[in-house]
Amino acid sequence: MVTRERAFRGISTRLAIHYLENLGGTADGDDRVVGPDWSVEIATEPVSITESIQLTEVQLVFEGDEATLDPLIDEFAQKAMRAGG
Repeated sequence: MVTRERAFRGISTRLAIHYLENLGGTADGDDRVVGPDWSVEIATEPVSITESIQLTEVQLVFEGDEATLDPLIDEFAQKAMRAGG
């Protein structure tokens, strides 16, 4: 079992959960999604871009076997990049 941490800006927790569900997971509360061979813990944190601008960063902790996680994270990242724009 390996752990991978990623952070994304420009998406909401709700949207992150939706993407993970589309990738085969099931929401387990408001901050966790469980898939067949993986799980993801979700947290948010405000980050300052400038003195007057703050964004919410969605932080994801992926856990599972390496062969499963790497493609899952790549697919999630592609969906998340399209959302911001």
